[in-house]
Amino acid sequence: MSSSGGRGIHAAWNDNAEFWDETVGLDGNQYWQQLQKPSLERLVPVRPGCKALDLATGNGLVARWLAAKGADVTGTDGSEKMIERAVQRSSDEQRIAYTLLDVTLPEALDEFLCSREASEGFDIVTCNMALMDISDLEPLARALPKLLKRNGIFFATTLHPVFLTSGATKFVEVDTDPETGESRSNYSRIIREYREKQPWRGVAVSGQPTAHLYYHRPLDVLLGTFFKTGLVMDNMEELYLGQEHGASERSEATANFTQIPVVMALRFRNAA
Repeated sequence: MSSSGGRGIHAAWNDNAEFWDETVGLDGNQYWQQLQKPSLERLVPVRPGCKALDLATGNGLVARWLAAKGADVTGTDGSEKMIERAVQRSSDEQRIAYTLLDVTLPEALDEFLCSREASEGFDIVTCNMALMDISDLEPLARALPKLLKRNGIFFATTLHPVFLTSGATKFVEVDTDPETGESRSNYSRIIREYREKQPWRGVAVSGQPTAHLYYHRPLDVLLGTFFKTGLVMDNMEELYLGQEHGASERSEATANFTQIPVVMALRFRNAA
C-alpha cells in the first residue's frame, strides 16, 4: 500500500503491485485479518450512505471493507499499478471510485479537493499501513481538515514507531525454565535510533521484487504533524500478534515477539 512522494517510492510500488496483490489477495494477509481489520471494526463506525476516502488503498482492502458496510467510497493511491489492481479486485456492485493521488503534493491535494468526489467533504478518511511509507506527511495533514466534515474521522494504521520503524534489532535469548528444566526463548528488541533515523529500505512482504523506503518518525513528530492542523486524537490502539501466530521454524519472525506491539492504530477527529 503506497502513497508517498518522489518517483522512487512510486516506482517501487509499481514494481511490487502484482506480487503484493497476489500475496495479500482479496481477503488480506495475517496482519490484515488479525490486526488491521479488527481495529477498523472497533474504531471506525460506518453508516450506510456515508462518504469515505481510502488513501494509499493498495489493492483496495479497506475500500472494499468500507463499501461492504454501505459507504460511498473513493480509493486513491500514488501507484498507477496499485490502482489497476484495486479496480480489478472490486466488483461492479461496490460503490468505489478509484483515482491516482500523491498525498505529498499540495497541488495534487488541492486539485482533488475541487473534484466531485471531495465535494461536501468525507465522513471518514482512512490510511491503512502507509504513514511510514509517506515521505512528507504535512501536505496531507493540512488537507485533512478540508477533506473531513465536522467531527469526521481520520483513521490510520502504521508500523509501530518505537519498535518497528526505528529499525530496532531483534534479540532472541535462550535460557532454561527453572520450573521445567526445558530450554525457552525470550524475545526482545534493542532500540538504538529513535529520535532521528534516516529513511531506510525494507520489504513489506518477503520476496517482493523491489525494496521500498520506510520513513521513521518519533511519536511526538508523527502525532504532532496532525495536531498542528487542528485534528484531535480521541482513540488509539497498540496491536499485538498472539501466541497462536508464532513461527516456530523461524525464531526471528516478528510473530514470535508477542509482548511487543507491531502496529499502532490512530483515530483523529476534525473538531474545527
